[in-house]
Amino acid sequence: MNRMLSNIQWQWVRYSVGLGLVIGLLSLLLISIISKQDMVTIALHPIAGLPFILYFLMSVMLIGSVFGFVAGKQMKKRLDKLEEAAMAFERGNYNFRVPDLGSDEIGTVGKRLNVMGKRVKEQIVSLQRLSTERAEWSERLKQAAITEERQRLARELHDAVSQQLFAISMMTSAVQQTLAADPAKAEQQVAMIEEMAGNAQSEMRALLLHLRPAHLEGKGLKAGIEDLLNELKQKHDLAISWEIEDLPDLAKGIEDHLFRIIQEAISNVLRHAKASSLQVWLAVVQDQIRLKVQDDGIGFNPDKEKHSSYGLRTMNERVNEIGGVLEVISLPNKGTQINVKVPLVQMEKKEE
Repeated sequence: MNRMLSNIQWQWVRYSVGLGLVIGLLSLLLISIISKQDMVTIALHPIAGLPFILYFLMSVMLIGSVFGFVAGKQMKKRLDKLEEAAMAFERGNYNFRVPDLGSDEIGTVGKRLNVMGKRVKEQIVSLQRLSTERAEWSERLKQAAITEERQRLARELHDAVSQQLFAISMMTSAVQQTLAADPAKAEQQVAMIEEMAGNAQSEMRALLLHLRPAHLEGKGLKAGIEDLLNELKQKHDLAISWEIEDLPDLAKGIEDHLFRIIQEAISNVLRHAKASSLQVWLAVVQDQIRLKVQDDGIGFNPDKEKHSSYGLRTMNERVNEIGGVLEVISLPNKGTQINVKVPLVQMEKKEE
């Protein structure tokens, strides 16, 4: 770029000298016509012992060179300012401004560059502000989600565990009063206390399951599910078995939702099913992710429960968000089976 701009100065010198020669020749032709003399005679006319043409050529070259050099230098200075602005913008310095270069085309280009730099700077400021606001909103949403989850757990502790513990306390007081007077009734009360304590324990296990991380924490879906089931197998009396096939690369949102759906399904088993066994199966069949969670518990009527069960509503919402289908099969005293089918859209695109 510097070489090109420096050549502009010498181009002006060449153009000025050339233009001077043309004007000089035209002037000689005009003098020849007016004086009615031959141009050769005029050119060879001696002045101080030297021909006129020699003085003429020296004058033209000197004047043209000086004029071209000065004019070219001024042009180069103005173009250097434009180059400096372009380099500043290229390096991210949008505070640079081109000085006033006149009212011609070069001056107009300088003004346009200033407007462009100002607009780019404003856009950068806007992007940075949006980035900051996005980070702040993300943090607020995260805190809101944490607060909402805490409130939900607090409600469930109050509505289930706390009330059951209060009932156990009342029943224990009643046992002390009826133990001597009616041992048979006291025995029934002890059995009820044992049942309520078991229910409270199941509720606490389910709530503890929800306190696990909501995401896979960098693990794959298969590894995350297997870790969850291994932990449950060590801490609970359930006979847990699973079959998790190798899965293709899935979108992060799909993995997180499937993981939470399994968490919610297991939580429902621990709370309500009174099951002795639990099976989990996950595989890809015909371009679909298929999940099955099955237990041998007491079951329920899905038509009555689907509108009132928070767990089923949550699973259904998560399945809908990833474009899947949820099916709940359950009969009283026959256990429950939850089936989830999610289409693999990305796999279909690759095949096409």
